[in-house]
Amino acid sequence: MLQNNSLLAQLKQQIRQTTPRAEGVIKATEKGFGFLETDSGESYFVPPPAMKQVLHGDRVEAVIHENGDKKSVEPEKLIEAGLDRFVARVQKREDRLAVVPDHPSIRNVLKARIKNSLDEATIADGDWVVARLVRHPLKENDRGFFTQIDELVAKADNPAVPWRVTLARHALEQDCPEAGNEWPLIDEGLPREDLTALPFFTIDGEKTRDMDDALHIATRAEGGWQMSVAIADPTAYVMEGHAADLEARTRAFTVYLPGQNVTMLPEQLADDLCSLWEGQERPALACTLNINADGSLGDYRFFAANVKSHAKLVYDSVSDWIEGQGDWAPADDIAEQLTALRDLTEARTAWRNEHALVFKDRPDYVFDLDDAGNVLGIRTEDRRIANRMIEESMIAANACCADFLAQHIGHGIFNVHRAFEPDKAEAAQEFLAGQQIEVAQEALTELAHYKELKRALESRDDAWLDARLRRFQGFTSMSAQPGPHFGLGLPAYATWTSPIRKYGDMVNHRLIKRVLKGEQAPAEASQQLTEQLTERRRLNRMAERDVKDWLYVRYLTPAAQNQDTFEAEIMAINRGGMRVRLIDNGATAFVPAPLMHSDRDKVVIDDKEGRIQIEGEERYKLGDSLRVALTEAREETRSLVARPAA
Repeated sequence: MLQNNSLLAQLKQQIRQTTPRAEGVIKATEKGFGFLETDSGESYFVPPPAMKQVLHGDRVEAVIHENGDKKSVEPEKLIEAGLDRFVARVQKREDRLAVVPDHPSIRNVLKARIKNSLDEATIADGDWVVARLVRHPLKENDRGFFTQIDELVAKADNPAVPWRVTLARHALEQDCPEAGNEWPLIDEGLPREDLTALPFFTIDGEKTRDMDDALHIATRAEGGWQMSVAIADPTAYVMEGHAADLEARTRAFTVYLPGQNVTMLPEQLADDLCSLWEGQERPALACTLNINADGSLGDYRFFAANVKSHAKLVYDSVSDWIEGQGDWAPADDIAEQLTALRDLTEARTAWRNEHALVFKDRPDYVFDLDDAGNVLGIRTEDRRIANRMIEESMIAANACCADFLAQHIGHGIFNVHRAFEPDKAEAAQEFLAGQQIEVAQEALTELAHYKELKRALESRDDAWLDARLRRFQGFTSMSAQPGPHFGLGLPAYATWTSPIRKYGDMVNHRLIKRVLKGEQAPAEASQQLTEQLTERRRLNRMAERDVKDWLYVRYLTPAAQNQDTFEAEIMAINRGGMRVRLIDNGATAFVPAPLMHSDRDKVVIDDKEGRIQIEGEERYKLGDSLRVALTEAREETRSLVARPAA
């Protein structure tokens, strides 16, 4: 018997070795079938019966079946499940409990049980929960899909569902940290200069509460300016290793969502004790820096201080005054500074245009909400002169911080941005060559050469070229070691100007204070911390995008019902169609190929080149502007569907 079993096992192994196989990721469709997409770019059809054994996103090994010139696959082995922890809606039918994952490509109804610590009576049909996949048909000894409900996120009728569900999806905290009863100032052994008589001022949004930067500026007799930047000092209240510090380290950033902020520090600190409120004396970490008449940075000095803001100004009011509009006017001592700051800003912008790089201005889209979270309207806020004044001041201050940390310590928390990922630089070079733009390899990897390339590309004003290049470009990451920031065109960049809302800035504050006190700096930040900061920033941005998508769908549902039209720009092109951004409000919508022409076969999409042909003629490409009509607003997937308008 044992010999027979051994022979049978050997036979199965031989069959397995000779049977063609493929490994890849499952992509589901709305029609029940799917595709297995391999890392090498091959795609295999997965018939509906086989799709019942897998979920969208599963990485599997599958057997390849050939029927003439057609190939299909049958998933056989699970390598990595596409679902692990996920947000879902509860489905209760009589005594049966199930969940439906909140995912645009997963419509499976999965059997469920409730975690022992939860009361099943509190969970009803339609409620939102966090669940985990605990069984999978392709796992050994598992017969089917099965999940466990671990957490109730929100009741079905909770008006805060978009916010609570989104935060839960990204495993972000739902509420601000709990505050202690008292927050006495820490005796840091650091002398503080008394600058309370100096007329510092803040410029923020009208509703901003966590004000972490105040400025004072004077014109120098020899030309140029002397600017003092005073930054809120939470490390004067929160000792390293304190519970509030450990919680801030975990959160890494304040999460800013439409209608709701989830602070990194307790609100008592973020919005009160540390915030640079007008008329209130506050501890600060400060830097006085000299800026030359041509906009270049001169010497600088970091120090601890006590400051008092003499004016809480608002971006739009300041911009109106500078542009000669409106009725508001600042006090004389502030007015003189605002005029000087405007001149400094123009000089710094000109210097950065010539010696560094300047981002193109893009408008911000602001949601006006009522108390129940309903969208009353969406406003476009352009980056006006007052916004630029603060932006240039903070960039200058952060450049000084990077230089200070690099010189005195050799490490800190730096924002490092590579223009192109190393493994994509060669492909980017080939792409540019195909556009008759011959560049040397160092133009993609060395800052000085890259700045020249970037200016040359911007002079072409080619939206398609810009959009295509983004496919090769890198992302900003946090690093303990100084490194170039290609996006800003600076050799190093380290932020310290937002310690109320960024934990990395708190780390840099403590390092600067160590130098000021003549103490030995601690070991550099661990890779674990810098990677966590990078990942948390990514999750925060995704959460902001997801909440906005949800609110856009709710707000634009009447527009979709009326087939209203909007000006749009093409952001992305894939095999199924193109994604566009509506200029008026910033919403994104998908234009599927079948809505571009009644005969789908006449639509040819080149997703690699970012171009679409219809009836043999190029009709659309990345970066193009067009007018679209909204056709659907799908709240279950938080997506908008549009078609080209006639």
